[in-house]
Amino acid sequence: MAAFEPTAAAAAPVAATEPTTPATASAAAAEPSGAAAAEPLAAEPVPVGAEFFAHQHQEYRRWREQGVVRRVRFGEPVPIEGWLVTGHAACRAALADPRLSKEGAAERYGALLGNTEGPGAGLMRHMLNTDPPHHTRLRRLVQQAFTARRVAALRPLVEARVDRLLDALAGRAEADLIADFALPLPLGVISDLLGAPADGRTALQVRGNAEAEGDGEVSVPTAESMLRHIQELLDHKREHPADDLLSGLLAARDGDDRLTGPEITSMCFLLVLAGHQTTVNLIANGMLTLLDHPEELAALRAAPNLLAGAIDEVLRYESPFAIASLRYTTEPVVIAGTRIPAGEFVQLGLLAANRDPAAFPDPDRFDITRDGTGHLAFGHGIHHCLGAPLARLQAEVAFGRLFRRWPALRLAERPVWQENPRHHGLLRLPVLLG
Repeated sequence: MAAFEPTAAAAAPVAATEPTTPATASAAAAEPSGAAAAEPLAAEPVPVGAEFFAHQHQEYRRWREQGVVRRVRFGEPVPIEGWLVTGHAACRAALADPRLSKEGAAERYGALLGNTEGPGAGLMRHMLNTDPPHHTRLRRLVQQAFTARRVAALRPLVEARVDRLLDALAGRAEADLIADFALPLPLGVISDLLGAPADGRTALQVRGNAEAEGDGEVSVPTAESMLRHIQELLDHKREHPADDLLSGLLAARDGDDRLTGPEITSMCFLLVLAGHQTTVNLIANGMLTLLDHPEELAALRAAPNLLAGAIDEVLRYESPFAIASLRYTTEPVVIAGTRIPAGEFVQLGLLAANRDPAAFPDPDRFDITRDGTGHLAFGHGIHHCLGAPLARLQAEVAFGRLFRRWPALRLAERPVWQENPRHHGLLRLPVLLG
């Protein structure tokens, strides 16, 4: 198992402790550390079976109603421990709280779990694993290359890739919309963005689709292969710069400051990993949700101008990430009435927060006309997802073309959610095309 993304192939037992203080779903914000609050209790974990992943929203709702903050421990294949926050206001405040640090969080968590395999720090020098001032410097330099113009210029390439993937399905009665569409699309688009040559694109494959590899994580051999491929591509771009993101990262300057080779490599790894996971889950979760709500799908077909709002509602309703990336407390912090000691991991439950009735009335209702722009699917604060516009672009093109190409598209069987507490996605999405 790698320190950056723990993974294994076994089923995932889950455990949670009872909340330390009673709190309502509207309980908010990370309060000053001196605020009055009950001390956290060292309760024994209450076992929760693997059925959690088939009923995540119901479990999160129950947990939130009992208390916005509680200690949790998810076991293999994706072990997660820490204080889980399930309320929208509390999560939003915590996402922007500088006392919740990301500096070296991945290595710190890997050490907690005893994970020492894989390239580790060679892929961890990116923005999601740093605090200001390091984060401020990296984001400033990266934004010079990752511009709105560069993302907008990808639209024809995204449309062409979507059309090619759908053309390949012509004449078939059934397809797996993940293996055949939602997975290869973002990997191809990221390859285009980086300027990877066509003969090297298969090296950016980052996720297995067999049922035995159903946790959505990246294996150590795959990460090491990606690292070698990115370094080779980086060497090529130094000699042959072009109008692509990787060349832009190499050219980015702020006075005498520039990104180092390891920083660029790490940023590319983050883009491939986070960009692939977010977009695969956004497209697949969105397709499932729309197929499960035929009245909303009919409304969208009748008024395509609702698509942007529908994508926001998908992001709220079935967020691509259930729990935000790693954070730990640098001092005692009070969140929604619960005092969390220094040095503890805090897991921010985006999936739960986006179904909080205090933020979204009737949150379990899927409504493409809802104003869902307050969702936290892409985070909040300085770590708000830099690639959000690219994910939205791919979803917009994908949904529009899929339903136009196959107006009778429907589920072939009920899909199963991955047993992964962090990534909220499906293993397969079998559909009938005709």
